[in-house]
Amino acid sequence: MPERKRTTKPTTYADSGVDISAMERAIGLFADKVRSTFRPEVISDIGAFGGLFAIDAARYQQPVLVASTDGVGTKSLISQSMEIHNTIGYDLVAHCTNDIAVTGAEPLFFLDCITVDKVVEETIAQIVEGMVVACKEAGCALIGGEIAEHPGHLASGTYDLSGTCIGVVERDAIIDGSTVAPGDVVVGIESSGLQTNGYSMARKVLLEDMGHLLDDQPEELRGSIGEELLRPSILYAPALGDLTQSVRVNAMAHITGGGIQGNLSRVIPDGLQAVIQREAWEVPPIFRLIQRLGNVDEEEMFYVFNMGIGLVALISPDDANKALDLIRGRGHRAHEIGLIADAGDDDSKVKLL
Repeated sequence: MPERKRTTKPTTYADSGVDISAMERAIGLFADKVRSTFRPEVISDIGAFGGLFAIDAARYQQPVLVASTDGVGTKSLISQSMEIHNTIGYDLVAHCTNDIAVTGAEPLFFLDCITVDKVVEETIAQIVEGMVVACKEAGCALIGGEIAEHPGHLASGTYDLSGTCIGVVERDAIIDGSTVAPGDVVVGIESSGLQTNGYSMARKVLLEDMGHLLDDQPEELRGSIGEELLRPSILYAPALGDLTQSVRVNAMAHITGGGIQGNLSRVIPDGLQAVIQREAWEVPPIFRLIQRLGNVDEEEMFYVFNMGIGLVALISPDDANKALDLIRGRGHRAHEIGLIADAGDDDSKVKLL
């Protein structure tokens, strides 16, 4: 039996593509910025095995923790292609905090996982910088994370992001759709564009099928295709916190993959239906460009994309105008886009007119 070959020099972890020292240098670039997000409840520092967050029990009667984990999909491919990395982390935090805020929860803390083929310290620092900005806006602490170097797993020079947000809400203040009633007003808050959903279709239509480059600028758009696709998501949590403290909110839905119908239907009780007027808001040009160039059916567009509405709130009719004023006062564009009605014999929970 022939003798197996053996290496003639000592093998290091770096030889296999994992550079722990590079991870440590990357952390050094953003450590102080991360600490700037800490709330008083944070009692651990960067580098701990687990982030420690001490709930102030005196603030709550019956606190309920709310958790959400998500990613940014293939939007990260756009940020990598454009070599702009300081907004994709913002997208990640916005997506997760929006998900828990629709339950009435206050975001408390956030954890991330950045998976890379190879650690590039400056790139990692820019990604985390975006998270820091978003965490400060949302009022949540970035208390931990992971830089996972996976050589051979991802394509060279690429990365993927995921994150988890934990929030808290009083049990009797949970917003779950159980109080939705006929006559409730459907308030839609505009998105910034695609936000973090539908990028696989957008890339297929615009970049693969049509052969556009990211720096191309069709006349319909305000900037280049790349600028439009990389436009940061809107972080709604602060406005929703104000909203739930000021008016009666019966349900909220973050409009992500599945569109208005797929997401709003999750909070509509049986026997009721949200009747949505599509003409109540202006669909952003990027969606119509994708629809035209890809010959995409209107129903498919509303199934894949948010179509310009990033969040929906169901408000008791007496509070609708106050809710609109409050949301607009927070700098968001908002519209009355429909009403809740008895479903009758129609078993669909959301009808788009």
